[in-house]
Amino acid sequence: MQLDRLVHFHKTLGDKTRIRIIALLKEGPLHGQAIAGKLGLTAPTISHHITKLRDIAVIYQRREKNTIYFYLDEKKLELMAQAILRIGSVNDMYTFDIEDEEKYKVIQNFVKADGSLKTIPAQRKKKLIILEHIVKGLERGKVYDEREINEHIKQFHEDYATIRREFIMCQFMFRENGKYELNPIEMWPV
Repeated sequence: MQLDRLVHFHKTLGDKTRIRIIALLKEGPLHGQAIAGKLGLTAPTISHHITKLRDIAVIYQRREKNTIYFYLDEKKLELMAQAILRIGSVNDMYTFDIEDEEKYKVIQNFVKADGSLKTIPAQRKKKLIILEHIVKGLERGKVYDEREINEHIKQFHEDYATIRREFIMCQFMFRENGKYELNPIEMWPV
C-alpha cells in the first residue's frame, strides 16, 4: 500500500458524518434514505459521503429489488486502519507493501462466511494465498499425523488429499513416515 493511499484513507475518515455513517452500518446494512433519516441529513448529502467511503472501499453496496443497501466492510476498515502500525522504518514509508490487501481480497473471494472454501483457486498465486490461509491454523513445531492434518483441512474443503499434497509440493509442510510438520516460514512460497 502506498503512503498516498494511506493518507487518503485517513483524510476520508476525518469527517464526522462519515464516522457516523460507519457507526450506523456497523449495526447492519441500511439504504440511503434510512441513513439520511437517522442522521437528519438530506439524501444528496448522504450520497456524497457514501461515495467517498466507497472510494476507499470500506463500504460496498448490494441491490435488493429497487433498493440499494450499503454494508460496512469491517475487515477492510480494520486492515487499512492498522496499516500505519505496520510501517517498519522511515525508509519503508514510501514503499508500502500491498501484499496484505491482495491476500485479503483473495481470501474474501474464495472463502465462504462459514470459513469453508468455495473452490480451490486454479491460479497459482491465489492458490498459495489460500493454502497459507489454511496452514496458519496449525502450530509451529508440532508434529501431526495424517489423520490430524486431514481433520484440519476438512474444516475448509472436503478434498483433503489434494490440499495435503499441495502443502507438501508448495513447501508449506514437510512429510516423513506419515508425519507432517510445518516448514519454517522462510521456505513458504508466499
